[in-house]
Amino acid sequence: MHASARQREILHRLLVDGYVEAKELAASLGVDTSTIRRDLDALARTGQVQRTHGGARPVLGRAVDVPYATKKSERVKEKVAIAVAAASRVRNGDTVILDSGSTTYEVAVALRHKKRLTVITNDLRIGKFVATLPDVRLLVTGGELLGSVFTLVGERAVSFVEDYNADWTFLGADAIDPVAGITNTNTLEVPLKRAMIAAGDTTVVVVDSSKFGQRALAKVATLDEVDLILTDAELPEDAAQAYGDHVVRAPITTPSPGEETTAEAK
Repeated sequence: MHASARQREILHRLLVDGYVEAKELAASLGVDTSTIRRDLDALARTGQVQRTHGGARPVLGRAVDVPYATKKSERVKEKVAIAVAAASRVRNGDTVILDSGSTTYEVAVALRHKKRLTVITNDLRIGKFVATLPDVRLLVTGGELLGSVFTLVGERAVSFVEDYNADWTFLGADAIDPVAGITNTNTLEVPLKRAMIAAGDTTVVVVDSSKFGQRALAKVATLDEVDLILTDAELPEDAAQAYGDHVVRAPITTPSPGEETTAEAK
């Protein structure tokens, strides 16, 4: 296959999947990984893709569904700051719904010292972590697995959540915009996210500052349908003002020597 044909195929897969990995492309297209890397570099030079470690994604400004393996290593300090702020609001004995995602995973880690919690989640990685915590009741939804993001979705997951009431729902988001509201890159997760909003007495969107001012394919909720948006302090104050009173910016702090962080707790 000629380079131009390969690059068209790469762009097509990027449009469909939202992310491409060099090793997978090389195997499926029958070329060396070094060849794919050169293709990706060429596409990046012309502004058609954004290079990542081991692959590529669409250019910034368009929200995409990125595999968990990539998301978990990005903006870690920001996500930890958001998680600490989120966990500080939860009381011992509360029931907490944790949506899937790398930021909500950090919320799970930050909740590790709380007592008598009940945690409901559709994220298998969160479920695995929470299962190791003492004095926590864990409920994991059923449903169909979205493998790259370890997320359970579908009618069974929705009906499961609808059977419960929670003190808190911590919701992830792919994009947030003052007009479009909270949006997601795929439609499969939307019904479950809406069920989580309905089940929680208080819904808090936990999302790092890079997601603001973006729009994704599927609408999840308007800003008025959630109670709070927790983000990190890298969101400029003037940008936060566009979202009214919904946004709280968590400070990013450097731990003191010997102090445990949520990332280290994993």
